Amino acid sequence: MTHAQQAARFADVADVSARLAAAGYLPDAQIATTVFLADRLGKPLLVEGPAGTGKTELAKALATATSSDLIRLQCYEGLDEARALYEWNYKKQLLRIQASQGTDGADWGELHDDVFGEEFLLSRPLLTAIRREDPTVLLIDETDKADVEVEGLLLEVLSDFQVTIPEIGTIVATRRPMVVLTSNATRELSEALKRRCLYLALDYPSAEREREIVLSRVPELAPALAEQLVRTVRALRAMELKKSPSISETLDWAQTLLALGLDTLGNDEVRETLGVVLKHASDQTRAAAELRLN
Repeated sequence: MTHAQQAARFADVADVSARLAAAGYLPDAQIATTVFLADRLGKPLLVEGPAGTGKTELAKALATATSSDLIRLQCYEGLDEARALYEWNYKKQLLRIQASQGTDGADWGELHDDVFGEEFLLSRPLLTAIRREDPTVLLIDETDKADVEVEGLLLEVLSDFQVTIPEIGTIVATRRPMVVLTSNATRELSEALKRRCLYLALDYPSAEREREIVLSRVPELAPALAEQLVRTVRALRAMELKKSPSISETLDWAQTLLALGLDTLGNDEVRETLGVVLKHASDQTRAAAELRLN
């Protein structure tokens, strides 16, 4: 399928907003517009921002909203082609070679073609996404954690949506996946990679939007309690902590308050449940002091 034949996933920006909301993700106008353009232009979407701002959740919601399967490549230091793209099943190849050694007239050329066939190919996330014929969202998560060399590997995939395997040939996508790359901005990504993407800077939501998110995901929570919760979370994020509360941790806290049957979030309630959102002892100590919980 060529780019021109790639079917649009969304009718317009309003359609993006409605379908993401139905999938449990409330986008603002900038998010909805950028997602729409990434779809229409056939471009990967690079989403960059602090940890916990909903970058990965956006990709998951896109998969749900478009009835697509989500294929995830989790990046880390030391990630290589064998883990990202493909590798050969060397043990199985060796067994086949050993089994063929006792065969009269065994031809190495034929054996070579045999052991470098589909049966021995181990497909990793990038190749799997390229070869799929069903709707797919490819999430390349925390791209900035991978080594710079991995970006070169991504360029061919994201430029032409194809993968070259020397022993087999070039595999071209018949149905392009929607690609979302995330980055926590711990290092600068290459300009070559950025040129191939549309860019979305994602920060923590406004108080009003985060309150909407809480009430949409935890509708049983009283609006006044949701207001207190969001106000407290924003106060925590304003502190110099090792790890600020993520949006998902805000939702965990909302579920905690609901499970405990609380109708207010006073000092005692905050102190007793602070471990839901702050996972470092030093952060809890600082928060207790600055919020005067003692």
